[in-house]
Amino acid sequence: MPPRFKPKAGSRFAAAQAAPGLASHADGFHTYLKAECGMAANSVAAYVRDLNRFLDWVKEQPSRNVGPNAVTLDFLLAYQTDLSSVGYAPSTVGRHLVTLKQFFRYLVLEGVTTENPAELLDSPKLWDRLPAVLSPQKVEAFLDAPQIVPGEGETAAALVLRDRATLSLLYATGCRASEVIGLKIADVRLGGGWARCLGKGDKERVVGLNPRCRAALEEYLADARPVLAGENRGVERPSVRGEGAPLLLSRTGRALTRATVWDLVKKYAVLSGCSAKVSPHTLRHSFATHMLAGGADLRALQELLGHASIRTTQVYTHVEHTRLKAVHAQHHPRA
Repeated sequence: MPPRFKPKAGSRFAAAQAAPGLASHADGFHTYLKAECGMAANSVAAYVRDLNRFLDWVKEQPSRNVGPNAVTLDFLLAYQTDLSSVGYAPSTVGRHLVTLKQFFRYLVLEGVTTENPAELLDSPKLWDRLPAVLSPQKVEAFLDAPQIVPGEGETAAALVLRDRATLSLLYATGCRASEVIGLKIADVRLGGGWARCLGKGDKERVVGLNPRCRAALEEYLADARPVLAGENRGVERPSVRGEGAPLLLSRTGRALTRATVWDLVKKYAVLSGCSAKVSPHTLRHSFATHMLAGGADLRALQELLGHASIRTTQVYTHVEHTRLKAVHAQHHPRA
């Protein structure tokens, strides 16, 4: 991999190249991930967090000031052993190794070093884990869980309608929690039955809205969102008005957060009698599995989920085969 042109003298990147330690290149790597790799903010944060963990480990070693050119495969294998010894799952160890490979690839591009020792690292072998899904009956109970309690007030009723719309969006579209909270008012077309969402790597895709989801959104937009936006109290919040404003609002009129979505999913999972392990991604898995069970094409499902590779989508075929085997065992006369 050829190095790039050297940066202009006096720039912070030139200063980083002149510095001997690994930590001096962390800021440049952060910028590289955002500007050149086009990663989503959450992905960038994960890479930076993993790199900082490696840099902290380096500080504890006798060769704490080791430079990029002095890093060997044995040095990185020692770090891999440390990751495993503290109890990290194989998938987590593999993610940390991917970060190291990307970091040293960046150093090669910048001309800081000529080799990438991390490329020789083998990721741990992973078990094929089937995603947990809810049955259609469980999903129905889950979506019915948000109920307005008479006498609790206007704001409480508005929050219930918001929760109902949020849960319906998660299951109807198969979107990730970050994609749902990123929806703007202009992204939703209730008349056409579709929405435009922004996925990983800022890739846009169109997802469908079923009649139940459209009804929940219509009720939320008509009766709940104005309350949460403060319109009924004459509160001026320009940031939550207009086509570019967030679709889903918090109690205080701000954009909904991922943490809030996780909390409300856990809350209604308990209320509906589902497992406490249910998460927003469980609804995404359930959406995909139920789509395949209904005869959806795998390629179409890949587009709806926003998967870059069909191999990622194929895991749901295994989930569906598991269900079919259970049906066979239950109904076959010789089972």
